[in-house]
Amino acid sequence: MSEAQENKEHKVHVLFQKRWSPRAFDANQPVAQQDLHSCLEAARWAPSCFGAEPWRFIVCHKENNQEAWVKLLACLAPKNQEWAQFAPVLLMVCAHQVFEHNGRDNNWAEYDAGAASISLCLQATALGLVTHQMGGFDAEAVCDSFAIPKDFKPMAAMALGYQGDVNQLDKDFQSIEVSHRRRKPLAELIFDGAWEPTQGI
Repeated sequence: MSEAQENKEHKVHVLFQKRWSPRAFDANQPVAQQDLHSCLEAARWAPSCFGAEPWRFIVCHKENNQEAWVKLLACLAPKNQEWAQFAPVLLMVCAHQVFEHNGRDNNWAEYDAGAASISLCLQATALGLVTHQMGGFDAEAVCDSFAIPKDFKPMAAMALGYQGDVNQLDKDFQSIEVSHRRRKPLAELIFDGAWEPTQGI
């Protein structure tokens, strides 16, 4: 889907307009370490239940650690590998499913890891970078390849870099890449005081 939003209903900050998930990455434009650190810093300041910060990011920067980058790429679903191979940075987002302060199950860890992830994505957008999060990966292979402890759950892979040429993608992906983004109407998603569709709030 392209950056273009087809059915906007209300004005939002430009970061939310510009953030999208392209598949075309520029393999020849590396991500500066300072910019990568800025994105991770944004994730660090995300909100979390009890301030537990249950997210962990495995960072695989091709320029600095090609071996790790290759390992993570190999864990992705084949269709994701087709385009993610051009992303200079691959990440794996994990959620700690146990509270460190009392050892109890953290039922909000996955939610909080998502908050950290979108924080990273928005900071990337502010820096002129693009991200694409993926659910298509082999979680068991990720755990084995990176020795992830059993109380952590791999949640999503993420590609980070600069937008590339849509023509490098296969035709199926090209059509998705250039189509406008569309969302369900707010009236289907936002309920005013009760669980039922509303005309707005």
